[in-house]
Amino acid sequence: MTAANPPFAVCEFTTLPASFEEDLAAYAGAGADGIGICEIKLVEGREAEQLDSFRASGLTVGSCVPAVPSILPLPHLPGPEAPEERVDALRAGVRRLAPFRPRAVVCLTGPRGQLGDGEARRTVVEGLRAVAEEAARFGVPVGLEPMSAAYCDDWTTITTLAEAAELRDEAGSANLGITFDTWHLWETPGLLGEIERHADRIVAVHVNDWRGETRGWCDRVLPGDGVADLPAILRALDDAGWRGPYELEVFSDDGTFGSAYPDSLWREDPADVVRRGRQAFLRQWERAGVEARA
Repeated sequence: MTAANPPFAVCEFTTLPASFEEDLAAYAGAGADGIGICEIKLVEGREAEQLDSFRASGLTVGSCVPAVPSILPLPHLPGPEAPEERVDALRAGVRRLAPFRPRAVVCLTGPRGQLGDGEARRTVVEGLRAVAEEAARFGVPVGLEPMSAAYCDDWTTITTLAEAAELRDEAGSANLGITFDTWHLWETPGLLGEIERHADRIVAVHVNDWRGETRGWCDRVLPGDGVADLPAILRALDDAGWRGPYELEVFSDDGTFGSAYPDSLWREDPADVVRRGRQAFLRQWERAGVEARA
């Protein structure tokens, strides 16, 4: 006997070309339970109206992603270069997203760039403390996200749950947790054991799959269309006690980031992508064979 379907949400990066309002309609219409809001889709001066639209949609909120999502600069995304300006932008993003009452706000370290390892780490730790302190004012945890070792030079200083947990402990904030992303972590040696050890710190879960012949960082596929052992990962997360939403997050470049893949999901109808994504996730959930919950 398998468990009832877990809550399923969609991060707005999955339907990047669509507007916030279009996402609300597509996600609700396709049977999703929630939405992971990206700050870049909020319109200056219309936040109150968009909050009302969200409340009328019937969706819940999963994790939210600030417009400037990292403490150190990201080569592929716009934003300030100075870490202190980025931290200010992250804190402002937290304040802007807080009225939507997110389960968590996602935060990346960014790559060390030209900084030495020690200086980069000190900068990240100080930034995490400041962002976590701001988020705590609104009762929102921050989810520090470890990212794929294959692309760490462009995105991150941490690539495993263990490294994220160590950095979190160094920052010393009780409001700082971990964002788990299947695309980034599926190849981690001993991943299932890491999930068991660090599950109590996970505050957000993103699901997607790794294309067999991945063409770049912006080339994810729907669950089951790639090579990751998602059933094993989902089973481990459930066994470790995760009961929050599983958020579909698929980057699929249509030329926005320089790679116009002909099979880009961003070229397709958002409602259809979400419908297929939900069905694909539920097939992986069924394959996981999770025992029925009380």
